[in-house]
This record gives sequence, structure tokens and C-alpha cells, in this order.
Amino acid sequence: MRCAAFFDLDKTVIAKSSALAFGRPFYRNNLITRRDVLKAGYAQLVYLIAGADEDQMARIRDYLTQLCRGWRVDQVRQIVAETLHELIDPYVYAEAAALIDQHRAAGRAVFLVSSSGEEIVQPIGQMLGVDGVIATRMVIKDGHYTGEVEFYAAGPNKASAVRELAQAEGYDLTESYAYSDSISDVPLLECVGHPTAVNPDRALRKVAQERGWPILTFRHPIPLRQRFATVRVRTALPLFAAGAAMATVIGLLWYGRYRRTRVTA
Repeated sequence: MRCAAFFDLDKTVIAKSSALAFGRPFYRNNLITRRDVLKAGYAQLVYLIAGADEDQMARIRDYLTQLCRGWRVDQVRQIVAETLHELIDPYVYAEAAALIDQHRAAGRAVFLVSSSGEEIVQPIGQMLGVDGVIATRMVIKDGHYTGEVEFYAAGPNKASAVRELAQAEGYDLTESYAYSDSISDVPLLECVGHPTAVNPDRALRKVAQERGWPILTFRHPIPLRQRFATVRVRTALPLFAAGAAMATVIGLLWYGRYRRTRVTA
């Protein structure tokens, strides 16, 4: 059977909350007020410093779902597409991107599993080159958000969605991997054979230590474009070294032939 790797998004793959990142462009497009932008900025700061437990995540969910009531879906998707590389790309952890590449090189499918909205998570997944996403889905009617939630991808719901996906696609979860920073994702981590805590909050760190789960620390957000440039440079260096070595060999051969010619003369 095939296996897969499941990555939480916020503070695991990117160094911020994806759901709160788009406050300013939403304000510029008259979807929210300046007060909403300030609240989103404050919530982002608190999230980065202290994380968010299930109650806090539920409050953020309720706030955002009510805020987007009546928004046009196509407008939100356009805003996300236009600002994705400005607001998300620079905050992708280099370590997470490298780990995703390693799983793909090993033949494993890679999925993002996030409580943020599908309209946000899907483009981020495409940017990272993953195979799919599991994300929160809003109820849509006549092209507008109703303010209701169809599926909330958080807590036990993440684990349930992963099991359903594994059943449908034939993934062996006992040989699969999962990564998260939050205590709320313990059900997700428990449903795979290789769970890993990444930048864990205090509660998850304690659980990981008690259960012997690996703990990783990601510290270096770096734009994907810059990361790919670094990879190209690293790839080019061996080629340059090989070319230099070949030139040295050719030079030595030419010099030896030149010396023999002079001696003969």
C-alpha cells in the first residue's frame, strides 16, 4: 500500500496564521473595516507568541465566518491569488519545504491539513506543489458565503478526514507521517505511524516527550524563489568543480605534450 505525509499549515509549514494573513488586502478591497484589520493583526501577534487552543481557534473560526457573510467567492479567490506570494511565500519555513521535497522524492503523497478556508489553503498547496489539501469549507449559495461552515478542519475532524482520504486512496496510515505544532492536532498525529511535533506549543511538547515522538524546530522562513535559487547554486557548484577539474587535466596533458615536443626538438 502507498503511504502519505500530512502537514498542518500554520506555524508548521508557514510562520504565521494563513487565515489572518489577508486582512490588509481584504480591507483594500472594502471587505472589512480598519477595526477588523487591527483585530486581525492583534490576533496574529497573539497566535505567533502563544499559539491557539481549541477554544481560541473556535472563536477565530466564528469571527471569520461571520465576517465573510455575503462576500463573493470569486472576489476572495482573486484577492488570495493576487497577494499569495506577497503575504505567504516569504513565510514558508525552508525546513518544511525541504521536508516536503524529501517525502515527494521518497514517493509519498503530501497533503496540507489546515483549519483555514479551502480558498486560502488550496492556492498555498499549489504553490508548494503538494498533492492535495484538507481544509475548512464554507457554505456557498449563489456565489456568496452564507456565514455557515460546511466542514471545519480542526481537532478530531482532521483525523477523520485523513482516515477517509486514506480509505479512498489506499494509503497505509501505519506507514504514513504527520506534522503539527498544536495540541489540538493530537488526533491527527495519533492516526499515523510516524507523528512529529514541529515548533510545538507547551502542551503538545509535553505529549510528544511522554510518547517519544520526534520534535523538530523550524526557524528559517525563506521565499520559495530564493530557496530554489539556492538549490540551483548548490547544483551548479559540483558541475563547475567538475568542469574546472576537466580543464586542469586537459591543461596538464597539453603541457606534458608541449614539454615532450621541446625535448625532442
